[in-house]
This record gives sequence, structure tokens and C-alpha cells, in this order.
Amino acid sequence: MGNRLIVTDPEVMMGKPVITGTRITVEMILDKLAAGETIDQILEDYPQLTRESILAALSFAADAMKTITAYPTEAS
Repeated sequence: MGNRLIVTDPEVMMGKPVITGTRITVEMILDKLAAGETIDQILEDYPQLTRESILAALSFAADAMKTITAYPTEAS
């Protein structure tokens, strides 16, 4: 779902992942959701987005997290 809706281009937003056809970054969408905004509020503020594009941003972020390796730390 998300691959066609998220693009990276070094000429757009310094290469950060954005919603295709916009300058709206995945990072900004995640920040807004983390701050408590709802998908409907984001859609109202950014009419060029769709529910599908917001879900694609979440999917992109989830996939990115799968590449992170966690290393156990010594318990204090």
C-alpha cells in the first residue's frame, strides 16, 4: 500500500520521505499523531492528503522500525 504513496527525492525536503506529490513529510505526520491530533484533524488541515496517505506514512514508519537492531543494556 504505502510504497507508491511515499517517495524520497534529494531535491524535495532534503530527501526526507514525503507523501507523493506533496512536500508533507512522513515525520510531520508522525509528529502530529504523536501530539494527539487525529487523522481527521490532519486531513482537515492538509486537504491534499488522504486517509490512505496517512496510513501509508504509518506503514512506512513501521517498516523503518523493523530495520533497527536493539542491543540489551546492562541493568543498574
